[in-house]
Amino acid sequence: MWWESPLSPVKLSARRLRQQYLPSATDTIVSYYVMVTVDGYLADNTFACRWKCDGMTVCWVTQLVVDKDYRDIGLASGLLRSLRKTTDDIYGIMSSHPAACLAAAKSFGTTIEKISLDFIRKKGYGIMKSSPVPYIQDATLRGTIFQPEDTSGLVLGVNTSFFVHHEEPQKVLQVVRENLQWPLGDLPDGHEYLLVMPAKHRRPTSRSLPGEVGRPD
Repeated sequence: MWWESPLSPVKLSARRLRQQYLPSATDTIVSYYVMVTVDGYLADNTFACRWKCDGMTVCWVTQLVVDKDYRDIGLASGLLRSLRKTTDDIYGIMSSHPAACLAAAKSFGTTIEKISLDFIRKKGYGIMKSSPVPYIQDATLRGTIFQPEDTSGLVLGVNTSFFVHHEEPQKVLQVVRENLQWPLGDLPDGHEYLLVMPAKHRRPTSRSLPGEVGRPD
């Protein structure tokens, strides 16, 4: 999954995977593992964690993996939508893959072109530092929205020192840029894109408002 170099895969043990992506549960921390199978085959799976930050509930996708034979058919978006709760206030993800960012934006109530960079600039640091997940808490904010003098081409991301093979994500990014305005910029080695989004709560309809049912005119 991760590469120290393009030809050297890094394996994560079950213990390290739990430590890095699934922190132990407490009164304010809950970890999740959700998967999708197709005809008995594991096609899509994700790790997520919820925690409290300044009285708000943060739901963060700590890992999203889709088998290459099951991409571009909406599995990732459907899996991420299954994580949503009406009590969530913030959604977040760090990923080196543009498709993961697109799926997260769509699943959590917006589009990649409508992501509020200003919201992330103002709120991102505090939310990430409150995380019980080490790789989120330790990530360093990078890009021109945080450092205007940055010349790497990155607009919004984090330095995680995780080196992943960029050939396939770069091909996806080229296609994405042909169809829409990609707001996050180019991704240097050892970095990941960052999305932090306020939850979109539906307003109750007149049918569901308390006291409305059967109220005399």
